[in-house]
This record gives sequence, structure tokens and C-alpha cells, in this order.
Amino acid sequence: MAQTLKSWATPLAVGAFIISGITGLLIFFEIELGIIEPVHKWLSWLFVAGVVLHLASNWKQFTGYFSKKPAIGIIGAALIVTITSMLPIFGEEKEGKTEEREKSGKIAVQLLESSSLETIALVAKTTPKLLVEQLEKSGIIVKDQ
Repeated sequence: MAQTLKSWATPLAVGAFIISGITGLLIFFEIELGIIEPVHKWLSWLFVAGVVLHLASNWKQFTGYFSKKPAIGIIGAALIVTITSMLPIFGEEKEGKTEEREKSGKIAVQLLESSSLETIALVAKTTPKLLVEQLEKSGIIVKDQ
């Protein structure tokens, strides 16, 4: 059983690592062609499964690493980085807050679109006459002032 598990757990982990590694690098460099992001997110589960099965089939060898200081250091550092990355100390906004900000921005734009030229000039900290001139220079014709 253990030999059968080893025969496909390691190739599964390696194959999933290739997918996760390459798609992760592409996302890092903002090269998001096709379905890179969903493939990265969903097939990362294969990587986790492959590693868990690989560890299960090589448990005795894996536990041997806990008697070696460099291995303990590397595993410990990886755990610290993982735990630290989940702490809200780096200023990342939660998804809901980003969506709220986008919604607020859309509402603001809609309100400005339906506002008078005088109101928009006040927001832009200029006069209505200068605003009309700036708009016309940009190719926007103001019909009703």
C-alpha cells in the first residue's frame, strides 16, 4: 500500500507544484492570461493533497528531519512566515472594504454626472468658466451652462 501511495503521491505533488509555481509567478508579474488565476487557486488544492499524501507515504523519513537543526529552522521559518502573513499588520484591506470603496466611488461619479456645472467647479476648486475652458481643451463640449 505504501509503495503504491508513493508511486503516485510524489508525481502528484511535483505536477501540482509545477502548476502552482508557474501560475503563481505569472500572477506575481501580473501576467494573467486565460484562466491562470482560477487554475492557480483551485489546483493549489492538488498541491496540498499531493504533499499530504507524500508526507504520509514518507512519514518515517519526514520525522527524521526533526532531529536536524537546519531542517527545523527551515520548517520553523516557513511556519512563522505563514502565520505572520495572516496577521492584519501589513495594511491589506479586506475584500469587503475594497468592494465598499468601489461602490462608494461609483455613487460619487453618478452624483457628479447629475450635478450642475457650478457644483462640479466647486469640487474641482475652480470657476465654472475655467472648468468649461479646460473641458473644451480636452475635446468635451459643454452645451448648457
